[in-house]
Amino acid sequence: MPEKHQIDLADYRLEKAKERLQSAATLIASGSFSDSVGRSYYAIFTAARALLALKGLDSKKHSGVISLFNIHFIKSGVLDKEAYQTIANAKAKRERADYEDFVEFSHDEAANQLTKAKEFIEKVEQVLMDLKKDSMS
Repeated sequence: MPEKHQIDLADYRLEKAKERLQSAATLIASGSFSDSVGRSYYAIFTAARALLALKGLDSKKHSGVISLFNIHFIKSGVLDKEAYQTIANAKAKRERADYEDFVEFSHDEAANQLTKAKEFIEKVEQVLMDLKKDSMS
């Protein structure tokens, strides 16, 4: 059962994820598609960390967070495999945007990434609500 500080941290991280989602939308509107792809990834990543907070888990590495998320929320059946694919694909795109030369993302690619991030956060928010409810009963 999550403790109060874990629930508070999860809620805080979820709000940060939503802020990053809004930043991604703003970046699309300004024509900064590659930067939007990065912000969408960080929205997804932060939402995954919100779930991990309820279990008292975290990692200093992105790959560690994704691995823990996969073990505790995908393989356990809490979320479907599509959620894992979303975070893994978003990470790969963010790395291309940040580290590869001559990589450009289109409006449609950035908008698609934003949509996937919104859907991911909605799923995470539902799981958080369910887990918090279970801990109070």
